[in-house]
Amino acid sequence: MGYELIGITILWIFLYGYVIVASIDFGAGFFHFFSKLTNRNHRADHLIQRYLSPVWEVTNVFLVFFFVGIVAFFPETAFYFGTALLVPMSVTLLLLIFRGSYYAFGTYGANERLFYSFLYGSTGLLIPASLSVVLTVAGGGYIVVEHGEVSLLTTKLLTSPYSWSVIILAIVSVLFISATFLSNYASKARDLQALHLLRNYALTWAAPTIAASVMVLVFLRDHNPSHFQKMMDIGWVFGASLGFFLIAVYLLEKGKKLGLAFICVMIQYAFAFFGYGISHLPFLLYPHVSIYDGFTNDAMARALLLAFVAGLLLLLPSLYLLMRLFLFTASYVKGDIK
Repeated sequence: MGYELIGITILWIFLYGYVIVASIDFGAGFFHFFSKLTNRNHRADHLIQRYLSPVWEVTNVFLVFFFVGIVAFFPETAFYFGTALLVPMSVTLLLLIFRGSYYAFGTYGANERLFYSFLYGSTGLLIPASLSVVLTVAGGGYIVVEHGEVSLLTTKLLTSPYSWSVIILAIVSVLFISATFLSNYASKARDLQALHLLRNYALTWAAPTIAASVMVLVFLRDHNPSHFQKMMDIGWVFGASLGFFLIAVYLLEKGKKLGLAFICVMIQYAFAFFGYGISHLPFLLYPHVSIYDGFTNDAMARALLLAFVAGLLLLLPSLYLLMRLFLFTASYVKGDIK
């Protein structure tokens, strides 16, 4: 395996980590707002708040690693993505700033207003929608290079069924992943009212998740037949993803082993996410940039690999310790300590 494949594999692991951790955070923010809006905050709001308080600051670490790494390993991507996606990524950055600011105002301010919860919850759905544009554009068909200038076909992007199917999948996945995790969190807290509510949320968003996944495949077949065929060539990967999804839904329906249910959801998305990535290779931006185009020199590649592997080995245990020693501490999860 060359440096190119090792590099993109490490970056894909960082991106997968962000998908899982950020989905929990984004969905929790939305459920936090929705619970207040529907006057169910007495059932789940305090539990959700206990999760958000120690975690919301660290979710973007994975994303920072990925974007720094993609430019460092593959400098040519900065020319294409940096030019074409300047506006969408600027919107994402503003949403991230608003999200963090209003969470701080809402949590640490004198009064926790519904308006702050609304902004925090709504940005939790808008951010994954805006970030999904990157994956959509990377699939090809939305960027034109003429006379050395890169242009984004904005109208085509906004009117493309494939583009909207990816956005829908991103949003429903956030809600499904988050609700499944929070169901397990409520189970750990032995909060039966919150557990019942959050488990219903998880089951409610299960079917839309699969429907959106099928919709993406249907529209991808017309948008990029080559990529679609590569996905079908490794169809067992997506079959395994479906299998773990069904196990998770079964456990949620029975209301037992909810920790295992969330692990199954993580494995479900791991199969789907890495299957998508493998089928997309060797292209980073179809058909303009592959992992072999404009790759950094070997000396820099070795230094970057060491740095990013060290970062991964530091980040994952740190996240585990945060969960194990603080977030899932019995006295904290039950609300005995603040």
